[in-house]
Amino acid sequence: MTLLTRRAGAGWAAVAACAALLGGLTGCTGDGKSPVEVQLPGRPKPPAEAIRITPDDNAKGVPAEGPLRVTVPEGRLERVVVTKVEDAQQERVPGSIAADGLSWSPDPKAGRLSLAAKYTVDAVALDGHNRRQARHTTFTTYVPEERFIGYFKPENRSTVGTGMIVSFKFSRAIKERTDVERAITVTSNPPVEVAGHWFGDERLDFRPKEYWKPGTEVTIKMDLRDIEGAPGSYGIQEKTVRFTVGRSQTTVVDAEAHTMQVRREGQLLSTIPITAGAPENTTYNGKMVVMEMFDVTRMNGATVGFTSEDGKGEYDIPDVPHAMRLTNSGTFLHGNYWASPDTFGSTNVSHGCVGLRDDKGGGSDTPAGWFFDRTLVGDVVEVVNSQDKTVSPSNGLGGWNMSWADWVAGSSLT
Repeated sequence: MTLLTRRAGAGWAAVAACAALLGGLTGCTGDGKSPVEVQLPGRPKPPAEAIRITPDDNAKGVPAEGPLRVTVPEGRLERVVVTKVEDAQQERVPGSIAADGLSWSPDPKAGRLSLAAKYTVDAVALDGHNRRQARHTTFTTYVPEERFIGYFKPENRSTVGTGMIVSFKFSRAIKERTDVERAITVTSNPPVEVAGHWFGDERLDFRPKEYWKPGTEVTIKMDLRDIEGAPGSYGIQEKTVRFTVGRSQTTVVDAEAHTMQVRREGQLLSTIPITAGAPENTTYNGKMVVMEMFDVTRMNGATVGFTSEDGKGEYDIPDVPHAMRLTNSGTFLHGNYWASPDTFGSTNVSHGCVGLRDDKGGGSDTPAGWFFDRTLVGDVVEVVNSQDKTVSPSNGLGGWNMSWADWVAGSSLT
């Protein structure tokens, strides 16, 4: 069983404020599309689309009245969490699972969905054969005409790693970049210089010259209300959010040596055997930032372009444990229970992800479990000695692969 990373251009996935409570449908290069059924050697054949979610994944312009519903054709839903992610703040959508376990619906007393908001849906279910499935989808509600908003990360009041990059994804193409960038300020205590960098017309990232120092308190202030981002299109946000930088931890994956060294405050904590991308599907080199973390998630090759001649996915694993996303295009560092234990530290067999030995269901005392428990969103993972190119700065939070001079040159205020 192998996992790879697709060589596709990296688009930005809008703010994903997913808790590690639940995993979602994804792949080593997941784009969130519905999974394709595929038979794995030695594993039961899973049903096609065990969990059905309305609206569709990545749906845009969803009306405030929905519909919003989660169903399974058989078995039962175990958990459903629907979250509104707006201005980096999370608000749970109240709802309940029906008595027969086949559906989840929002509480009718909760009212309509918010306009111009991002929603995530995380569901875990047991199918008719008592096999656990997980699915994660997102959708965006209707944004009124002549308005724009910026979805961003990290979350308000979160504690992040020293490599965290503040990233905005706007709901509309921005033509007046200077006015919009000037209306967003990122400051810190202790103070450091922070600069913005535009990736196209819809994405604006902010970072300091070097990694944040542990204990730094960062404030993001948005004065976008009534700022004209494009002809006739005005911002509606006026908000201040804060996050804190935690301890310093960096990880270096040596694809040639098949090892991963984890350092805390500069001191070596552990050297862990790994498996990286196979020769035909190598892992990106370069610095990548942990973007989101899942206790368990689903990885399906068909969602990321890895299909066989019959059009089915090369793999479909419904319960990948301890998964940490490193790029938009789907590079993950994750637990692997299906490969032989002697694979780790000796051979690169994945589809581009970095795999650590793990138990089915996610072991707490396995290498993957150990690393997952010591990782924060915002931690830096650097891959070296892979026979591949350096990851694009726009692929995930890859901005640390740019020099400071090149980064500042991408600001509209220079």
